[in-house]
Amino acid sequence: MSMHFSVLASGSTGNAIYVENEEHSFLVDAGLSGKQMEGLFQKIDRNMKDLSGIFVTHEHSDHIKGVGILARKYGLPIYANEKTWSAMSPLIGKIETEQKFVFGMETVKSFGSLSIESFGVSHDAAEPMFYVFHQGDKKLVLVTDTGYVSDRMKGIISNADSYVFESNHDVDMLRMCRYPWNIKRRILSDVGHVSNEDAAIAMSEVAGDRTKSIYLAHLSKDNNMKDLARMSVAQTLESRGLMIGESFDLYDTDPQSPTELVAI
Repeated sequence: MSMHFSVLASGSTGNAIYVENEEHSFLVDAGLSGKQMEGLFQKIDRNMKDLSGIFVTHEHSDHIKGVGILARKYGLPIYANEKTWSAMSPLIGKIETEQKFVFGMETVKSFGSLSIESFGVSHDAAEPMFYVFHQGDKKLVLVTDTGYVSDRMKGIISNADSYVFESNHDVDMLRMCRYPWNIKRRILSDVGHVSNEDAAIAMSEVAGDRTKSIYLAHLSKDNNMKDLARMSVAQTLESRGLMIGESFDLYDTDPQSPTELVAI
């Protein structure tokens, strides 16, 4: 069996990732309106009626905006850890008990031949966690919304076939922007978001001989640009002996347009 994925939307305004195999299909987060999410599904030629469920990473609005409406409209199971459920329940409206599933941190749930592994990240949410999808010997890592990448995280996410990896901001752009200092401090902190350079350093430490692609995700609309992120990440990776196009390929993601649905 093969596993396919598409980064439906990624950025400050909303995040959602689609993953499927022949048996099941899942969303990780639904940070846009229900109507927007349905439009993104149409762009990758998929129907939300076929979804098996939604995995939630944390309760920030750019990750859960559409969770409630989609769960109610399509009768979808929702998976999140207990602290995230407590934090997001007032924000997403009523969810029927039979649709609510607790997925603890650093555990694995299997759906036929597809296994999903959860792991904690460092972000200013109740108990943020992201996911590794395993299909046979294939491995897809999703990791954004973290202030740094710890050694524990590196051990879990190492040597994946594909990564969706946060590359949130350019430090100089952030320092010069009009954000209040408390917001800048939060973004730069260990519970904020990783910069282009810090992301690239972490990528160089986890990418392995099976790694084929890295998607740069969750770019700040005010403090980053696709070309700048790609250039900064590529320069740092190449300084550490990893050549883009030889070691693996780098891809952009977008706040409004999905990436191509690709197989791993």
